[in-house]
Amino acid sequence: MLTVRYFAGARAAAGLPEQRVAAGTLGELVTTLSAEHGEELARVLKAASFLVNEVSCRDHAAALPAGATVDVLPPFAGG
Repeated sequence: MLTVRYFAGARAAAGLPEQRVAAGTLGELVTTLSAEHGEELARVLKAASFLVNEVSCRDHAAALPAGATVDVLPPFAGG
């Protein structure tokens, strides 16, 4: 099981700050979360950055370590 933590717009789209999810790769995780939470979160996930155990991960085929924490960071705006 993975711990997924949502930040900013991802938190709003998911409707919760974090959850536990089973997934083997980042791509599987994105698919699972999109199916569970709907189109609004799916849009956020398409543009989001991901940290796996505090390290940036862009490879959706990469295996996720058991027990990992995945942070979902939507694009931020500001100045």
